Amino acid sequence: MKRFFILLALLAFRGSPAAALDKVTFATNWLAEAEHGGFYQAKADGTYERYGLDVTILQGGPNANNRLLLAAGKVEFDLGANLIQAFDAVSQNIPIVAVAALFQKDPFVLLSHPGAGLDRIEDLPKATAYIGKDGFVSVYQWLKRAYGFRDEKVKPYTFNSAPFIADKNSIEQGYATSEPFEVERQGKFKPNVFLIANYGYDSYSTTIETTQGLIEKKPELVQRFVNASIIGWYNYIYGDNRAANALIKRDNPDITDAQLSFSVAKMKEYGIVDSGDSLTLGIGAMRAERIASFFAKMVDAGLFKPDLDYKRAYTLQFVNKRVGLDLRPH
Repeated sequence: MKRFFILLALLAFRGSPAAALDKVTFATNWLAEAEHGGFYQAKADGTYERYGLDVTILQGGPNANNRLLLAAGKVEFDLGANLIQAFDAVSQNIPIVAVAALFQKDPFVLLSHPGAGLDRIEDLPKATAYIGKDGFVSVYQWLKRAYGFRDEKVKPYTFNSAPFIADKNSIEQGYATSEPFEVERQGKFKPNVFLIANYGYDSYSTTIETTQGLIEKKPELVQRFVNASIIGWYNYIYGDNRAANALIKRDNPDITDAQLSFSVAKMKEYGIVDSGDSLTLGIGAMRAERIASFFAKMVDAGLFKPDLDYKRAYTLQFVNKRVGLDLRPH
């Protein structure tokens, strides 16, 4: 019955010639890629428009900090990499709030050479570790606590896999959807892939963030953007995503069809977008219990003080509504 009334409202909106689309900007955290595919899908196939939205996707990059644009009120939404960023906003008293989690699993991985004595996660602390700056101050701090990784083993990861490929006694950070593809292409071998989400690092990822002010002033706008983005993700990973990929390649001409195809396949294989709670609550799902668990781990790892009011970092107001469940293939 609820779905029937939502449909009537959408039809009424579309049938009104005076109705204007609400212009919003969604800022991503990197150059356009398959990891942003659902948002591009919702734009390419008209989902945003059907929800009364004229969405501009502002891609990020190595020299961009689009979260600052959100904090300054220059954009309406941005893409958060993980919950650590949301907790950090609370610690700095910045009113940024995560309203949906499009990835149920953080795609962060560690890669190792096969047959070099680095075939279990327990083996990895002994290896030279190529870890980026952001990874070192976040997931690596948890890895130290949970598995005994050590600071003295770390060397800077500069998003170039050549040093890792050359050293069989090393490991490298990456995303399940990208670095394994590059290592296999450049190094001509298939690396061991450790998806850290499967070893206890249970942050949500690829969150939609907005400001507390927009939530209070225009909750219906936030809901429409969240719902349309969720539908975009169902259609991107399960449907025809060629138009979305064309938009991605328009924004980022350096990305290849092979990379896009690999990324989508890995998102499906690892259940990065659709697994766990999203199977019953819909893509974008978040649970308070899981967020509490992750916060406790980050406190234990020394990233935050235990008295931080981390609940200000997120809201469940706009998710867990089973939006788009009928779009999943049976």
